[in-house]
Amino acid sequence: MQQLSQPMADSAIMFRRSLVRMRRYPSMTIMLVAFPLLFLLLFVYVFGGTLGAGLPGGTAGADGRSDYLAYVTPALVLMAAASAAQGTAISVAMDRTEGIVARFRTMPISPASILGGHVLGSLVQSLLGMGTILLVAVLLGFRPAADPAQWLALLLLLTLVAAALTWLTVALGLLSRSVETASNTPTFLMILPFLSSGFVPTESMPAGLSWFAEHQPFTPMIEGTRDLLAGQWDWNTLGLAAGWCVLIMIVGYLWSRSLFRRPVVQ
Repeated sequence: MQQLSQPMADSAIMFRRSLVRMRRYPSMTIMLVAFPLLFLLLFVYVFGGTLGAGLPGGTAGADGRSDYLAYVTPALVLMAAASAAQGTAISVAMDRTEGIVARFRTMPISPASILGGHVLGSLVQSLLGMGTILLVAVLLGFRPAADPAQWLALLLLLTLVAAALTWLTVALGLLSRSVETASNTPTFLMILPFLSSGFVPTESMPAGLSWFAEHQPFTPMIEGTRDLLAGQWDWNTLGLAAGWCVLIMIVGYLWSRSLFRRPVVQ
């Protein structure tokens, strides 16, 4: 029991450290949420009327904009998670390059709790960001049709997505030799949603790009989120999304653990 309680206590301390950092530097959280929020306003009010008309059964004008708001919201919710995960890479790189991790290693602290604190703090930040995007979408006119069971499933799915992306960016942060590199390395996570079914149906893309969009991880994650918000169950899509999340999480965790054991190279 003592062997289990010590890492849990250390993880709680590191989690509290992450929350304190978020409170002291709120500009980081605001900036990470502002990026997908800007995309939401841009795509709905600038492109929404035209893109909404191109959806199956879509119409031009205000109705098309409303249709496109419902279509694009899931993609931007997941982009908020990707944006928060990018901030995690920066935080991890700061701790590693500034010697904080080396200092922690000299203290009687569970090694797993150091990265665990970052992950737990990022999960809170991700859920806040995703909740903010969803709330703004509702204020803009989006009306989810999910029942309580689907809201619970959605929360579980979004938490799983956030955990997967966070562990991956923890590894990218440990891999980076500078904070600047860590801020750029996870950029592909912000690009992949554009190359998915998040903004336009994959059927409208060229053949090669359509194949990639249909088989990359973000597409089932977005489609699963979209189905749940629409009040629909698609177990194949949800299972595929969960499978991708578990795979990414395992790879990110094992990669992070391997990199964490290596000495810092200046």
